[in-house]
Amino acid sequence: MNRSAPRPQDPRSDPTPPDGDHGPWSEGREAVPPPDHGPVPHPTTAPPAPDDLVYAHRPGRRVYYTARQRRVDATALGRLVLALPAFLMSALVVLIMSAILAGSLGLPYWIPAALWAVSGALVFHRPTEDLLARYIFRLQRPMPREAARLEPVWREVTALAGVDGARYELWIEESDDLDAYATAGHIVGVTRFALERLPTTHLAAVLAHGLGHHTGGHAWSSLLGRWYGLPGRAVWRVLRVMARCLVTPARCAVYLTVGAVMLALGGLASTTIAVLYGLPLLLVLPYLSAAVGRRAELRADRHAAALGFAPELAEVLQTMHTDEVRARQSVLAHVGERRERESVPARLLSTRPDFPTRLHHLRHYLQP
Repeated sequence: MNRSAPRPQDPRSDPTPPDGDHGPWSEGREAVPPPDHGPVPHPTTAPPAPDDLVYAHRPGRRVYYTARQRRVDATALGRLVLALPAFLMSALVVLIMSAILAGSLGLPYWIPAALWAVSGALVFHRPTEDLLARYIFRLQRPMPREAARLEPVWREVTALAGVDGARYELWIEESDDLDAYATAGHIVGVTRFALERLPTTHLAAVLAHGLGHHTGGHAWSSLLGRWYGLPGRAVWRVLRVMARCLVTPARCAVYLTVGAVMLALGGLASTTIAVLYGLPLLLVLPYLSAAVGRRAELRADRHAAALGFAPELAEVLQTMHTDEVRARQSVLAHVGERRERESVPARLLSTRPDFPTRLHHLRHYLQP
């Protein structure tokens, strides 16, 4: 972040962590001197307060919060733009269902459609987020012992980023994967493996990566795209189930119906894309969406690296790469196949960049 005010002392170089505990940086991490941004203000002297900064007091030191806690970067905008054709398909489905409901219940046809259009605001509704975390994403709230390990690390990460960590909630995923991710509007999920197996500084790097998804707008834009594309996907799945269950003579009619609906939806999407983008890109939308997802991961890595966690994040990625290679070799040895590389379409449809690519983008932050 570009700031015109002097930057306070880096929390990791403070030998006396807040709240009287040992601090998350006491485990095998040397104090890192803060970058030279001018003279550090005396703790008892109030620094000048520019328009884009506010500050809050914490025991033993002063934490600066940025006025803009969230930003919408290029990847978040790309997700929203690429989700527009799916949104239009779903809008057509919702309008058809609204017309059916209007005829049967006597309601104005625009009421169900308007309710669906504004339902995306539920992404930022805390009770709705809790339901999503518990029943959709299969997360659970941390136990007191787990919270005692997570919360000090989270406080330090958010303090370095200038973010109010109290705005977000930490949840636990019962998984053996090494990961932490952002979802909904205020949820950061941490796998149990990362919580129990990672050193404190490496856990901080993983949490900083998840925070980068929130501050860049990746989490809510992705969830909005999935939510507004849900009606179209639901209708498509229902039609597929009907086609499988009906007897053979009726399948022809079902196939014709499905074909007509898909042609109508495809024509609408193709026309929309031609108007918005200048050429029909319907067939490459999945590849573009995957490319935007990979770019979002790299931006989150850069966010963590900019906070000073590049060495720890690189070690975590190297460990994950090693585990992936071992798992692939084990499967190949068991199956007896000699083909080790993924197909090109599968790699292009992946929403996560491979680990060598992520390590390559971190190289600038790893240089002394």
